Amino acid sequence: MGTHRHRRGGVAPAVTVSLSTRALRKRRCPISHIVTIHTEIRDVAALQAACARLSLPPPKLGTARLYEAEATGQIVKLPGWTYPVIIDTEKGEVKEDNFGGAWGDPKELDKLLQAYAVEKCRIESRKAGHSVTEQALPDGSIKLTVQVAGGA
Repeated sequence: MGTHRHRRGGVAPAVTVSLSTRALRKRRCPISHIVTIHTEIRDVAALQAACARLSLPPPKLGTARLYEAEATGQIVKLPGWTYPVIIDTEKGEVKEDNFGGAWGDPKELDKLLQAYAVEKCRIESRKAGHSVTEQALPDGSIKLTVQVAGGA
């Protein structure tokens, strides 16, 4: 069974966030910042949005059996996986058992982590009154541009 707190090893699709502001332009500061997001799943609403984005059933709070253990948290069923992933949103941990890929393609979990990061960024940006645009890149990563409104 694996427990993941941050972005998984290997080549997983990434989320790149560009921030640009009119206020910074007026001050002659750089107008773009690249941010790499290491994902801890802590927000149930963003997790629900990520599941909807991937056409997965919504997560359900409960206890589920993995191969040799049980875990409690938000239960998400990934396509082709024998066992669900269980997300402890208080700790930000994802518990899973895919037997080195034999019981589920790790790329499915990577997609969930990526979708969660995108949705969490969208939610928080919009709460702050910023607009967000999204661009899928050829390598599978997603570029989000957050337009920060501001005046000087």
